[in-house]
Amino acid sequence: MSAPHWLTLFAGIAAAWGALYLMAVPAELRQFGAVYGAEFWASLCIVTPDAAGLARMILMWVLMSAAMMAPTVLPALATYEELGQTGAATSMGRLLGGYMAVWLGFSVMAALAQMWLFQAGLLDPLGQSGVTWLSALLLAGAGLYQFSALKDACLDKCRSPMMFFMSHWDEGAWRNGVRLGLVCLGCCWALMLLAFVGGVMNLAFMGLATAIMVFEKLPDLGQYITRPLGGLLIAASALVGFGLI
Repeated sequence: MSAPHWLTLFAGIAAAWGALYLMAVPAELRQFGAVYGAEFWASLCIVTPDAAGLARMILMWVLMSAAMMAPTVLPALATYEELGQTGAATSMGRLLGGYMAVWLGFSVMAALAQMWLFQAGLLDPLGQSGVTWLSALLLAGAGLYQFSALKDACLDKCRSPMMFFMSHWDEGAWRNGVRLGLVCLGCCWALMLLAFVGGVMNLAFMGLATAIMVFEKLPDLGQYITRPLGGLLIAASALVGFGLI
């Protein structure tokens, strides 16, 4: 994975995490212009919905989706490259473009949801649930989804990318990327929405969730994660609902 297109992808992932770090710096540090450099970064770091506006909220979710989801799809990208070596960089670019187009759509919907929940008084300015019932509902929903047939079907495809691509190879890189993005969305959307419980700009939550989603898609290890994680999330929902945590 030392080819230029791989190095570009890794650099893009690192840049997304770096941007999220800058956006998550506490407000009292934003006055130090040296931390951010250009005025663009200073303005980008206004991440509360009332100050940032919808466009910047969408950008924040796009960065978060790229930072969290790109690492989970690396094995599938490597498999795709192995299956078709000719024009690998161009083909991979189209595949990744289709994949991220799906997550762009998710980012728009998530930003709209955050704006609405914030305006309804259910989220604090940094995107964390401020009411017990919403936190419990999100945890329970994510936990129950871990046991669903749809989750299993999507994970099966993510864990066997070679069979997935061979089944749809004639559709081309872009359509395969969109299809892969939809499968990945089916695996991860409920866990991504737990950002409203852990805090949308909570880097610790982002890192933990990314690690879980990466391991869950591994063919040997993932099967031992999905259902135990679902049980933990349901238990956490009960504890939150009864005010025990």
